[in-house]
Amino acid sequence: MRDGPSRIVVRKCRQRDVAALEESAPTGRNRYHEARYRRQSEGTSTFLIAHLDDVPAGCGEILWEGAKESDVRGRFPDCPEINGLIVVAGHRSQGVGTTIIRAAEAIALRRGHHRIGMGVGEDNSRAGALYLRLGYQDTGYRYLDRYHHIDERGTRHEVTDRCLFLVKRLRDVPE
Repeated sequence: MRDGPSRIVVRKCRQRDVAALEESAPTGRNRYHEARYRRQSEGTSTFLIAHLDDVPAGCGEILWEGAKESDVRGRFPDCPEINGLIVVAGHRSQGVGTTIIRAAEAIALRRGHHRIGMGVGEDNSRAGALYLRLGYQDTGYRYLDRYHHIDERGTRHEVTDRCLFLVKRLRDVPE
């Protein structure tokens, strides 16, 4: 799927894309890209990858069973979540994030969903401004996003980010 500048192409991640994506946006011992691809293979998500001039420039995952955090999922049932949106540092401010989001919205609408959500860190004003500009609404729901990462020495770190949940009604998404 093409959107935005003609040189950005977004499509479902293929197994052979995982290594190239890891090279562009390394996750090291965490192997996040592999986990996202595995969930897609299991049918619980769609893992999108954006190429800018044939180079992996970003990715994002649509979680079809709802938000990753159970309290958010309970509050917004039947609302798929765009999760793990990444734009590679050298490709920011070129429309990559917007193109991934629009592709996710179009896929969700084709699958019969009329809304989609995403969380944003309260301290990530740049991303929040983008999402609001794209039509996402602040639901007023604040939550803690909990995850872990493993550093280069193999030490596991637990992380908690304060986030707010945004939702967009998809009936207004152009085809």
